[in-house]
Amino acid sequence: MRLLIFIRGVLVLILIPFATFVTSLLAILFLVILRGSEQKAQVLPRTWARIILAASGVKVKVIGLDNIDKGRPYIFAANHQSQFDIFTMQGCFDFDFRWLAKKELFQVPLFGRAMHLAGYISIDRSHGRQALKSLKEAAERIAAGTSVILFPEGTRSLDGKLHDFKSGGMVLAIKSGVPLIPVGISGTYEILPKGSLLVKPGQVTIRVGKPIDTKAFSAGQKHELATMIQGEVARLISGEA
Repeated sequence: MRLLIFIRGVLVLILIPFATFVTSLLAILFLVILRGSEQKAQVLPRTWARIILAASGVKVKVIGLDNIDKGRPYIFAANHQSQFDIFTMQGCFDFDFRWLAKKELFQVPLFGRAMHLAGYISIDRSHGRQALKSLKEAAERIAAGTSVILFPEGTRSLDGKLHDFKSGGMVLAIKSGVPLIPVGISGTYEILPKGSLLVKPGQVTIRVGKPIDTKAFSAGQKHELATMIQGEVARLISGEA
């Protein structure tokens, strides 16, 4: 049994870069050559993620989508247990959204171009004028109707536990005036903990909380908002509806 899991993990490790290359190429062809829409192009990363989930033997259950209105934009704030969070959200979260990603990823050949064309939003994580500019541009995109998913912890958890939320994402929510939705992801740490290369089969549960109105908060209350959202995510991870 362990040998089969090991072999499967190796095959998935090989599959991911290959599938990413093919998906990026198809996205560029669809958006540039065929002049396809950004929204319709999302079927490509969704299919990419579902292929990887199936190959990995990972099943995903999503609870609480009835808490949200698909006709309006949101900022989804999720915990970050594993790199596999990306596959589970991309493949199984039935909502039109884009990822917030560090600007360095947009510099990766082919992949970065595909991300840009598909509407993903670049964030400068440095300090200073450029960082503020990227935050402002992201807020404008979101206010104009683009929903995004972010990981307020800033990085993957080393131990699978929930860690303090940073305030940068809260500033983005306050500036855009868009409601925040807490999202609790459970099970991905056991599938692919930080530092591991090989995935294991498993079950993932995504719990979606109720919207939190950010218009009642000022920029000076960003830490208070971060604490509130973290508490809601912790509650969702524990299994509370």
